[in-house]
Amino acid sequence: MVKRARLIYNPTSGREEMRKRLPEILQRLERGGFETSTHATIGEGDATMAAAIAVERGFDLIIAAGGDGTLCEVVNGMAEKANRPPLGILPLGTTNDFARALNIPKNWEAAVDLIIQQYTRSIDVGKINNRYFINIAGGGSLTELTYEVPSKLKTMIGQLAYYMKGLEKLPRLRPIELFLKAGDAEFHEEVMLFLVGNSNSVGGFEKLAPDADLNDGLFDVLILRKCNLAEFIRVVTLALRGEHLSDPNVIYFQTDRIEINSPDYVQLNLDGEFGGTLPCVMTNLKSHLQIIVDESGQSIYKKTLLDTLTTPFQLKGEKDEGTE
Repeated sequence: MVKRARLIYNPTSGREEMRKRLPEILQRLERGGFETSTHATIGEGDATMAAAIAVERGFDLIIAAGGDGTLCEVVNGMAEKANRPPLGILPLGTTNDFARALNIPKNWEAAVDLIIQQYTRSIDVGKINNRYFINIAGGGSLTELTYEVPSKLKTMIGQLAYYMKGLEKLPRLRPIELFLKAGDAEFHEEVMLFLVGNSNSVGGFEKLAPDADLNDGLFDVLILRKCNLAEFIRVVTLALRGEHLSDPNVIYFQTDRIEINSPDYVQLNLDGEFGGTLPCVMTNLKSHLQIIVDESGQSIYKKTLLDTLTTPFQLKGEKDEGTE
């Protein structure tokens, strides 16, 4: 039986690969049993509207093609709806943290073949005030990088654009005053940044939240206390190896709900896009979406190459409290 799919794509994501590959992608989906129509986004918020309309029109599948920003917008269009179809991901943006966390291949052919297999997994969704995020919410100077980097620069040089902007900002890092409440725990402290994650993959750091589970109903909260530049660089180095949680400058905990406030002006980053400002309340919506993933748990890209060749709240010790 042929199923109806709606492909929502950002034509400028990554190095505009989606624009180049669209006819081949549609042909591959049709061979796999999907009658697919498309929507090319034209600006901020357009993917959200397109996803909401696709749900209302009863499509059997929605596919988000682009980077983390496109994916976040599509999730925002689906999350409020009662009858949400499965969501497929084509990670063709500059940053694809959530796809990486799910081991969805970057290779477009392998990603399409995975969608055709239609194996789904329930995943949590974060609600922040009246918006949603699927991978990460955060605040602080460095979290502003993803929407400060011009889209043309991202298209031309990819992930390197973020590192260039980060190096430019490092000497000017300033702490923010933060009030935080989660369960029975409260604290007031100066911090460099805070991250509220759903997965273990953020900004290319694949071990940032080693205990993260996409379907446990819990956020993994990471907070970096006020520190100097040398201490900051040390924490980042440890984070690359997943050894940062025991650092005295790092607060880490898990919770299903968190309230954050600050007397400072603090912008929020939702999956790499601007998400408003503090204050905010974040709630974890357990098993809220069905995402198409690889049933085997390993990258389908490896198999394709071979074929070609032949508690709601938990503190973790005093030290560890805490688009496109």
